[in-house]
Amino acid sequence: MAQTVADIMERDAPTVAPDAGVEEVVRIFKDLDTPALPVVDADGHVAGIITERDLVIADEEGDLHIPHYIELFGGLVFLEPLRKFEARLKKAAASTAQDLMTSDVTVIEPAATVHQAAHLIAREDHSRLPVVDRGRYVGIVSRADVLAALAQEP
Repeated sequence: MAQTVADIMERDAPTVAPDAGVEEVVRIFKDLDTPALPVVDADGHVAGIITERDLVIADEEGDLHIPHYIELFGGLVFLEPLRKFEARLKKAAASTAQDLMTSDVTVIEPAATVHQAAHLIAREDHSRLPVVDRGRYVGIVSRADVLAALAQEP
């Protein structure tokens, strides 16, 4: 019998509320040594996820810079997409978990098989997936959990 996500997920994984301060988020990451923190609203729905990647502004120059532009006929033509700059600026000025989080979250249901979880993790290039049951957060499953379960199969 194939294992399900419910069999291998971590049920008591830490979460944070959307209005939690950045200091609290960083403290949880540090104290619990967790690589990802689901953001769960008061109704138990996953609003987003914060990963270690969200806490660091990654840029080819190592800092936040205004996108390159040229002046042309009295106007500005940006040579880089402004959306990326806006997203980095929002994270740099974040004061709450909601400001830091990635809101487009890939989730999985507890009844999904381990093979389905492996496929989703590989396709989306995630290390952890929040597990939701009827729209409510119930735990998290990691790439390591999935690999361990797959390794135990005959």
